[in-house]
Amino acid sequence: MEACIAVEREIDKVLTKFGCINEHAERVMREICTHFENLKKELDDCPPDHELTASQIIIMKQAMNKVRETVQRLATDHRDLHSTVSKVGKAIDRNFVADFASTSREDVFSGSDKIMLLNQIICQHFYRQGMLDIAQELAQDAGLPSEEEVKEPFTELNRILDCLKQKDLGPALEWAVAHREALDARSSILEFKLHQLRFIDLIQRGSAAQTEAIQYARTHLSQFVNRHEKDIQNLMGMFLYLPHGISSSPYSHLLEPRLWSEIYDIFTRDACFQLGLSVESPLSICINAGCTALPALLNIKQVMQQRQVTGIWNGKDELPIEIDLGQDSRYHSVFACPILRQQSTDLNPPMRLVCGHVISKDALNKLGNSNKLKCPYCPVEQNPSEARLIFF
Repeated sequence: MEACIAVEREIDKVLTKFGCINEHAERVMREICTHFENLKKELDDCPPDHELTASQIIIMKQAMNKVRETVQRLATDHRDLHSTVSKVGKAIDRNFVADFASTSREDVFSGSDKIMLLNQIICQHFYRQGMLDIAQELAQDAGLPSEEEVKEPFTELNRILDCLKQKDLGPALEWAVAHREALDARSSILEFKLHQLRFIDLIQRGSAAQTEAIQYARTHLSQFVNRHEKDIQNLMGMFLYLPHGISSSPYSHLLEPRLWSEIYDIFTRDACFQLGLSVESPLSICINAGCTALPALLNIKQVMQQRQVTGIWNGKDELPIEIDLGQDSRYHSVFACPILRQQSTDLNPPMRLVCGHVISKDALNKLGNSNKLKCPYCPVEQNPSEARLIFF
């Protein structure tokens, strides 16, 4: 964090200096332009065969000299700005470690199969982002099979998302109706939220669209009464304030732009689930996790080199330290036995004791003595057979 703050200070200096130079240059240029416009106006008022007087020649020379001096001064300021910008690079080199290779393993992507897999992941990332041309070029250069059935779902997904950005609900509604059975099985709220936004759009048109809004509610919202009764009641209450405007009513929160952001996220989540994909790109997740873990890995690598214990970090698939990637990067629960300090597995699952404390099955077997077990955390005695397997 201190390194980031130090670099940020240098960037602030550049931005401040650039702002001052820009403001000064604009002011000087305006003054020069105004001066020359006045000179031009004065010359335009002269007769066609008029010759410049001595005083006018002096004024013209002074104006030209002023322009020349201004250009030189601005060029000098620009050169000074370059030196300030170069200090940012020096601050980055001074505060950050550039040797990232010390924390990587060269054998991770060794072999044609692994390289092919990596290219597939990158290609899929571009498909997900709607960059179809880039993905197509990458697939061609990397020798990946160009399969339309792989590209088509992403093409449709990005087309619908683009329409949602333009507040066009039609394609999303068509997709929701086509996949209604699967969405209902997951108790998805996507289709209702889409109809809700369409209904609110009709309400916002005022009393002129009241009949159309009522008909739309009867046709499309009535099917969701059992699951969204309270929400539909709120929507119907908007009719009371239709003559005076919904924006000044208790239902004004239904007009907030955040509803469009929510429907964008809901559609992305449901569509990705339907396609068997994660909501976020696997490549983005890996890069974000790597950026979070890299500073800690560089620090521990430096400590190991100083203490000459680099052998601890060997080629095994585990890190020498535990790295917390944050709540957003936790995708499943992991239970570590407080007794044996081991993570639970299928063969060594977590077991809940009668008193409520949880230990691993191996710890339960080691602590249990025939039909008697004393909890290691409280004085409750119990029978080991009373422990129950739990799932997180």
